[in-house]
Amino acid sequence: MTTLTLGKALNQGLRRSLAGDDKVVLMGEDIGTLGGVFRITDGLKAEFGAHRVVDTPLSEAGIVGTAVGLAYRGFRPVVEIQFDGFVYPGFDQLVAQVAKLHYRSRGTVRMPLTIRIPFGGGIGAAEHHSESPEAYFAHTAGLRVVACSNPADAYVMIQQAIASDDPVIFLEPKRRYHVKGEVHETASLADAKPMGVASVVTAGSDVTLVTYGALVTTARDAAIAAAEDGVSIEVIDLRSLAPVDYATVEASVRRTGRLVVAHEAGQQGGVGAELAASITERCFEFLEAAPVRVTGHDIPYPPAKLEKHHLPDLDRILDGVDRALGRPNSLSGVEA
Repeated sequence: MTTLTLGKALNQGLRRSLAGDDKVVLMGEDIGTLGGVFRITDGLKAEFGAHRVVDTPLSEAGIVGTAVGLAYRGFRPVVEIQFDGFVYPGFDQLVAQVAKLHYRSRGTVRMPLTIRIPFGGGIGAAEHHSESPEAYFAHTAGLRVVACSNPADAYVMIQQAIASDDPVIFLEPKRRYHVKGEVHETASLADAKPMGVASVVTAGSDVTLVTYGALVTTARDAAIAAAEDGVSIEVIDLRSLAPVDYATVEASVRRTGRLVVAHEAGQQGGVGAELAASITERCFEFLEAAPVRVTGHDIPYPPAKLEKHHLPDLDRILDGVDRALGRPNSLSGVEA
C-alpha cells in the first residue's frame, strides 16, 4: 500500500493505463508540458511522448470531436476538460454524438472515450470553475457517469473508465485533490470493485445518507457528529451516477427507513431528485418519512466569498438528517 493524494492517484492510474495499452491517448489544454492546471498529468508527456499526451488548442468542441475520431479508429482517448464549466462548448458533441453512436450504429461502433472533468466548488474560484454539471450527463442515455471521492477509488476507477468500451464522464472533486489515502498500486483491476457499484462508507441503522464526490468526506464527518447525539447514519458513496447502484441504496433504506441525499448541484432536476423519486417507488412501504434533499441553491454559482453559504456543509447535512428523523433543529425553516 502507498499513501497518495487523490490527484497523484489519478496520475498513477493514467500512467498505468498508458503503459498497459499503446492505444490510450491523453488530450487537453496544457496537459503536456504544464501537466494540467491541477498537475494531474504531470510528467506523463516526458515519459510517453507528445504523441500520447497531446497539448490541444483552446477548443473543447474540437478536443471532443477529435477524440470521437480517434475512438472510431480504435484508440482509447482520455480528454481533460480544464474546469467543469468549460465542458459546455463540447456538450453537443457529447450528448448528440458520443452518447448515441453505439446505439445509432446498432452496436457496430464503440466509443471507448473518457471525459475527465474536475467538478464542484470549494476552491475559491468563480463561476465556470466551480460548477456541478453531472445531472445533464446522467440524464443522457448512452453515457456512463462516475465520481471518485478518495485516492483508492480514483486510482482504480480511472483505469476502469479507460478500459470500458462505453463513453464515461469521469468526475473528479477538485477540492479533494490533495486529500491523502492508501492506494494498492499493484492490485489487479479484475479484483477491484466495479465502478458501477456504490460503497457503504459507514454502517448505520437510523438514516441512510447518500452522496458522492467531495461531499463524501462531509457526510462521514456528519455521521461521526451524529453518533455523539445517539443517531446512527449509514453513509453511501454512490460512485456511479449513471447507472445508479439502486440495490445497495435500497438495501440500506429498507433497514433504516429514512433517506437523505446530498450534493453540491442545485436541487431542481438534480441527481437527488431522481434518487428520492426512485427510492420512494421502490421502498415506499419501508419509508418512515419522506426523503430529504440537501443541495446547493438554485442559483448561478455565487462569488467565491459567498460559496460557503451555497455549498452543503456539516450543519446543513445534519439538519437534513434531523428533518428525516422529524426532530427540531436550529436550521429548521432554512431551505436546504
